Amino acid sequence: MLEPILDAGSGRDAIGLGQRRGEGLEVRHGTLLTLEDINVSFDGFKALNNLNLYIGVGELRCIIGPNGAGKTTLMDVITGKTRPTSGKAWFGDTLDLTRMSEVQIAQAGIGRKFQKPTVFEALSVFENLELAQKADKSVLASLLARLSGEQRERIDEILQTIGLSASAQRPAGLLSHGQKQFLEIGMLLMQDPQLLLLDEPVAGMTDAETEFTAELFKSLAGKHSLMVVEHDMGFVGSIADHVTVLHQGSVLAEGSLEQVQADDRVIEVYLGR
Repeated sequence: MLEPILDAGSGRDAIGLGQRRGEGLEVRHGTLLTLEDINVSFDGFKALNNLNLYIGVGELRCIIGPNGAGKTTLMDVITGKTRPTSGKAWFGDTLDLTRMSEVQIAQAGIGRKFQKPTVFEALSVFENLELAQKADKSVLASLLARLSGEQRERIDEILQTIGLSASAQRPAGLLSHGQKQFLEIGMLLMQDPQLLLLDEPVAGMTDAETEFTAELFKSLAGKHSLMVVEHDMGFVGSIADHVTVLHQGSVLAEGSLEQVQADDRVIEVYLGR
């Protein structure tokens, strides 16, 4: 993991190192993420069009929609990969995501998992989690680093959470696709993020792995906020209390899965008649 960039031009002057790491994040009204009137254009094409989205503290939100609806661009905006043409994006009450670098946003407490797992395959599962922990990552500190008892306990806790305790010393490259997904989620959890963005997490998983993922996400909700982009409607139905449907870069409908499935507009553009 990279250290936060302490460039005064890349974020608010008032953002301290503690806030970058998600410590003391101000959330007074229960809304962890606020996106208002977000627009993103690429060569005249509107990828996001006056999008409004609010994610609550501890919420598990599913984002669905047809290909090209703007789901990936939405996550790119939240993580600082793409700057909105206009609109507001706030993490908590005080952090303006549009004025922060990708590194600052990650250090502030937003973790993102892409569809394809990215782990250090030559290293063991334990070593992957060790590398991902919050710590001073300077060269000298890395050379002199020794795990404390508390750090080992934290890694063991994450191993148990992601179901990989028995594979702790196994090279990550020998894990199944689903296990690599779990490991990458564990690596995110080592950073103790307040918001996790998860892109099609069960794609390519077995039925048993998909079922485990559903239980994992439900156990994480409350401790963290989760935003899950997924096409598997069975999986969405097993985890989501609240679903947002995107279409042409805007929010088409929101509510329970049953509510959005019964919405004529959603049926027309996404689910099919």
